[in-house]
Amino acid sequence: MAATTHSRLLLVGASLAMVALYGCSSLNDAMGRKVTTVISPYRMDILQGNVVTREQVAYIKPGMQRTMVRNILGSSLLVSVFHAQRWDYVFTLERQGAEPQTRRVTIFFKDDVVERVQSDELPSEADFVATLKSKPITEPLPLLEAPPEKLQQHPPAKPAAPIALPTALPPIVYPPLEPAAR
Repeated sequence: MAATTHSRLLLVGASLAMVALYGCSSLNDAMGRKVTTVISPYRMDILQGNVVTREQVAYIKPGMQRTMVRNILGSSLLVSVFHAQRWDYVFTLERQGAEPQTRRVTIFFKDDVVERVQSDELPSEADFVATLKSKPITEPLPLLEAPPEKLQQHPPAKPAAPIALPTALPPIVYPPLEPAAR
């Protein structure tokens, strides 16, 4: 008798699962889109490369040294052995629900000074920061202060005793990197 009850429960469970699956497919047809497009897993933002803004590229002028360019734009993402006179700064940003962004800035050198700059349309710094905000906060934030009656319940904390710091630190001695010459 228990075996038949168990098999009936399995049959009912399997039937319910089939009805649920059929319901999902008919819901896909009725709405004109798939349920999987409405419900999707969270995908984190993928930010790769050097963020280069319009203001940064405006500082790069022909005749600048490589070190000056590195100080303004940072280290180049792509440095090729085959193109030693060229630095490529590549930036990509992939966000869920948004079109992927790709930007490229190429600095061409001649005799270790900037010859010319070639770049895609770049955003200003303010425009770039605005694209990073996921959604604006529309609700006012609560004030983070306690009413006076709450403050009176807790006595003020005692100030901590001052910590005595050593007046001089011992010198740091590193071992030699190479053995002493004989």
